[in-house]
Amino acid sequence: MVPFPMKPKVVLYHPVPQDVIDLLESHFELTHFPKVDAENKLSFLAAVSEAHGIIGMGLPVSTLELKPAKHLKVITTISAGYDSFDVSELNHQGVLLMNLFDPLTETTADLAFALLMASARRIVELDGWMRQGQWERAVSKQQFGVDIHGKTLGIVGLGRIGAAIARRGALGCGMKVLYTARTPKVDAENQLGARRCSLNELLSESDFVVVAVPLSAETTHLIGKNEFSLMKKTAIIVNIARGAVIDENAMIEALQQGTIHGAGLDVFETEPLPASSPLIGMQNVVLAPHIGSATEETRDAMSRYAAESLIDFLVHNKVRNPVNPEVLQSP
Repeated sequence: MVPFPMKPKVVLYHPVPQDVIDLLESHFELTHFPKVDAENKLSFLAAVSEAHGIIGMGLPVSTLELKPAKHLKVITTISAGYDSFDVSELNHQGVLLMNLFDPLTETTADLAFALLMASARRIVELDGWMRQGQWERAVSKQQFGVDIHGKTLGIVGLGRIGAAIARRGALGCGMKVLYTARTPKVDAENQLGARRCSLNELLSESDFVVVAVPLSAETTHLIGKNEFSLMKKTAIIVNIARGAVIDENAMIEALQQGTIHGAGLDVFETEPLPASSPLIGMQNVVLAPHIGSATEETRDAMSRYAAESLIDFLVHNKVRNPVNPEVLQSP
């Protein structure tokens, strides 16, 4: 690794707890932008042009705009997702990208299961029904939900978050677990009885489908009109990955026509979700504003983990969670 000055220059472009700022300042010459917008974008890029590392959530500029930063060696994103980065362009620039998983795995899995359960038992819909004064007698079939225990849970992408969701389903609710993944997940198979299968088989057999794959060219619109046609009419889909993994228009059509029973959604193709979206008026959909990791404890832990990853790389020449490790092999 090329030697750095006594304190490498780092740009922080996200609000983080003061103890994380103190940690970064103890190792780096730090410039902090709590947010980047049109008013300070040029100042941000000027600071980045002198930086050895940057840290924040996502990327508020295009990856190409980082090209003048000739000293830049590493970016640490305070997130698991990295779809706001052009990884091929970072490779061209020789910049390592590191993301994170550990601090947010369980919290995001909690949210996935909350959406699943709320959708199955119609919690949001019936909460509104009660608040409108419609609970005048014992509930009837018109208010019934569907059981979760003993059903089949299909997880599209059994990474760390997917595995945590599988544990909740198998051990907490006695669910049969199906999954798709590039490679077999032996621990999940041995400990949870999970079975790896094709996407088509998973969709046709699952009562609940949870989408937990990263967004890439390969996974964009992975689930579209044809895939929805394979699902049970009683099935519920949950997306805590990225909105564009699902063809949103095809999903809306499937929900409207009764091709599937319902959905629990934390992510959308356009965020924030436009007020004109048909999803907002649907009773069979539970919506959340991209809150997968949004607890104070987890966001603080994510910020610290990302800061420690940056310190490991720039100070100790250690790498955590590289997205593009091939950069490390480049001259």
